[in-house]
Amino acid sequence: MDESLEQQSQTLAQDQENEIVTEGSAVVHGEPSQDGSVPPKVDSEVEVLDEKVGKQIIKEGHGSKPSKYSTCFLHYRAWTKHVVCETEKKEMAGLAIGVFSMKSGERALLHIGWELGYGKDGNFSFPNVPPMADLLYEVEVIGFDETKEGKARSDMTVEERIGAADRRKMDGNSLFKEGKLEEAMQQYEMAIAYMGDDFMFQLYGKYQDMALAVKNPCHLNMAACLIKLKRYDEAIGHCNIVLTEEEKNPKALFRRGKAKAELGQMDAARDDFRKAQKYAPDDNAIRRELRAIAEQEKAVYQKQKEMYKGIFGGREESGARAKSRNWLIMLWQWLVSLFSRIFRHQRVKAD
Repeated sequence: MDESLEQQSQTLAQDQENEIVTEGSAVVHGEPSQDGSVPPKVDSEVEVLDEKVGKQIIKEGHGSKPSKYSTCFLHYRAWTKHVVCETEKKEMAGLAIGVFSMKSGERALLHIGWELGYGKDGNFSFPNVPPMADLLYEVEVIGFDETKEGKARSDMTVEERIGAADRRKMDGNSLFKEGKLEEAMQQYEMAIAYMGDDFMFQLYGKYQDMALAVKNPCHLNMAACLIKLKRYDEAIGHCNIVLTEEEKNPKALFRRGKAKAELGQMDAARDDFRKAQKYAPDDNAIRRELRAIAEQEKAVYQKQKEMYKGIFGGREESGARAKSRNWLIMLWQWLVSLFSRIFRHQRVKAD
């Protein structure tokens, strides 16, 4: 699974060597599977960034590119033949060259020769990379912080880290108000990256409350963006994260209900709205959603009623026509019988 990772990228002034510092790593051995753990197929032309580095753009980005000493936030995966890996703290000049060429929001496939990867000897500890292995990186630049932050995420105090996340959240809110949903989500995602599980696990008391006061709104705002973008399953995932920490959070219940309603999961949506109303009884938006579900179910019921009425009503009408035909037959038989009697009576009288 991809992880949101912070990269502290440094460019040495003289020889242009680059260092990428990452937090967290994972490795999967074996043959490439068909479940997304193989490199994506990309049709765009390969842009040559260096003799040993090429780039194919999967999705265009926007804005400027990171400068020297920028702290970059990435989603990425890497492949060698028969190995899928994510790098740990190590000098990876090829990856740095590729990242420095990318804009915020850009996603690309980077082709990196072994000389700018793990080198002639490879890596036999963690991750396990064969000798002289060329690498493929699928990289998405979520965004980057310039040097004004002053230090890497891992070197920040708790207050500095929460403060940096809060600034990202506020930037995201401004972009959301402007309708720039993708850009807003990038800011929220970077804010969330400042408060990963490793960081949250160490917090308690007021610091935990301070961190959750920034982190959970970012997840909820991500959900709001995703609902507008009709990415309902992802929105539900962000709401679930908040509800794990705050099971009585009415906004999380409300937005999860909205996403479920859009997916046609009406019973589950109504349950979420009712729970949200329990914790926010005066919220008019919750009332509107419950009313909308009730009206929709009423409309469905009326439609079904009309449909069944048409089916069974047709049978009743058919039965009435049958009774009418039976009555006419009986009348005809009675008239024939009457004329027969009159005819016989006249014949006897004549005799």
